Amino acid sequence: MITEEQFMEAAQLLKCEPAAIKAINSVEAGGNGFRKDGKPKILFEGHIFWKQLLAVNIDPVKKTEGNEDILYPTWVISKVRPFYALDQYDRLERAKRIHTDAALKSASWGAFQIMGFNFAKCGFKSVQDFVSAQTVEYQQLKAFCNYIKSVHLDVNLQQLDWRGFARSYNGPDYTQNHYDIKLQKAYEKFKSN
Repeated sequence: MITEEQFMEAAQLLKCEPAAIKAINSVEAGGNGFRKDGKPKILFEGHIFWKQLLAVNIDPVKKTEGNEDILYPTWVISKVRPFYALDQYDRLERAKRIHTDAALKSASWGAFQIMGFNFAKCGFKSVQDFVSAQTVEYQQLKAFCNYIKSVHLDVNLQQLDWRGFARSYNGPDYTQNHYDIKLQKAYEKFKSN
């Protein structure tokens, strides 16, 4: 678990309230970056894998047969599984058999569910280094802080601009799952404690 002192340290770095960081942690991963088996929480996204394969000159169409649940061109709600689903690592391992780096870049990781393709913005030289760091929750917090600063979302946190934060962090369809509202409510809960 991330300690109160670590949340305070991160808040000082981002010049925001600790409650804002706790809210994101709570909404993204239920306040814990690990599954019951001790592995970092992940969410493998097949539409991202499609794009990552294209980026390394692999035709995803040729890899789709038998992999329809891990490889598809656009986001499809029926193929999405929650990060706590037991098959997330099975899906990742199958994807790694096609291309390791593309697979690792296609999952969101840890306490803040940062996509692997953002490894450089999190301060890492490779996606493998990023994934290795995800085995330590404090490293998940540090990666989050680096990412937030690199994409200038610290301003949104300082101003408690949940809509602006949600749009950038979760994507333009953030309103479909009321991401900004969930963040605001979580922030208010942590602020009142």
